[in-house]
Amino acid sequence: MKKKNIGSTFDSWLREEGLYEEVNANAIKRVVARQVEDAMKQKRLTKAEMARRMHTSRAALDRLLDPKNDAVTLVTLRKAAAVVGRELRLELV
Repeated sequence: MKKKNIGSTFDSWLREEGLYEEVNANAIKRVVARQVEDAMKQKRLTKAEMARRMHTSRAALDRLLDPKNDAVTLVTLRKAAAVVGRELRLELV
């Protein structure tokens, strides 16, 4: 016997509450921060060296790596991706 879902999905509930965009953006930021941090570990890059290679400040890198801080520019993301040998891809769907 297959159980039917009762109620709405979590995404639809977030939309109904007007929280979907904020929650989704926070989730994306957390994933990006983790990916950059993991890539830095793989390349054995310190924060100071990463910031130097990005031609940015250590504070800007800290903002990027802080999953709760959404004050990150696309330029910073692109620089970070390039330093760790990755590519930044953005998609509107």
